[in-house]
Amino acid sequence: MSSGSRKVIFAALAGNSLISITKFVAAGLTGSSAMLSEGIHSLVDSGNQLLLLYGLKQAAKPADEDFPFGHGKEIYFWSFIVAILIFALGGGISIYEGIKHLSSPEPISNPLINYVVLGLAMLFEGAALLFAFKEFSRVKGKWGYIEAIQRAKDPSIFVVLFEDAAAMLGLMVAFAGVALSQYTGILIFDSIASIIIGLILIGTSIWLAYETKGLLIGESANRPVVSGIRDILLMTKSIDHVNEILTMHMGPDFILANISVDFDDQRTADEIEDVIANISAAIRQQYPQIKRVFIEAEKWSNSPANQETA
Repeated sequence: MSSGSRKVIFAALAGNSLISITKFVAAGLTGSSAMLSEGIHSLVDSGNQLLLLYGLKQAAKPADEDFPFGHGKEIYFWSFIVAILIFALGGGISIYEGIKHLSSPEPISNPLINYVVLGLAMLFEGAALLFAFKEFSRVKGKWGYIEAIQRAKDPSIFVVLFEDAAAMLGLMVAFAGVALSQYTGILIFDSIASIIIGLILIGTSIWLAYETKGLLIGESANRPVVSGIRDILLMTKSIDHVNEILTMHMGPDFILANISVDFDDQRTADEIEDVIANISAAIRQQYPQIKRVFIEAEKWSNSPANQETA
């Protein structure tokens, strides 16, 4: 598992833990609904980062009799749980607080405290966001940012990236809500800001859930990897036809490959065994993330792929 993932999560955890405390203190002193929502937001983010660290720890456990392919999918499960918590706790409570204060808005006392806390929070969140963005830019390779998120197999980095981006956006909304309430005297601006923060969190959670769903239920390896496997097979003279190449990510750094090929009928069983061993070694050498390779000898006319197209 990449150490970069843990560094990003630890950086975000440290920042959010300190920020959440200051936000709650500021909300208690000033009575700001938006500030309370931001405190809840940072607290939920801190809890989420602890869950991601737990997921990384569980995913690193070795394979055993009950889990012969390891526990790599634990990080996918906990990333999905994080998305749900952002939706339910972060978004839901923020919207609830905003609606509650809409019906009975309260004036913000000592708004300077809010500005100081929000300014410091922007500084800390900005540093965490920059750190996460740099790490994501490093691992994304030649893909564009949106494509890299869609193709990413380690959700821990982009989950933190999404959280930090949502946090920065939420801080700007909270700042605007406090400022508008103070300078216009219209108290509902603070409540509206709380509701908007909730909607930002819900939108973030939906996107995260969508991106982690495929990994959780069993997403294939990226197309260049599958194409590379096919090229290795096609260069093998003992193979007459490549029937199927089925891959699945069992974790960010663990791909399972199931391959069906039609071998040359002239080859003996011993020769086929040697060919299978050589193919497996070649695939794992070119793609170290492919940990297990299963190769099935099957006539092209009887293969499932051929039957589906018949």
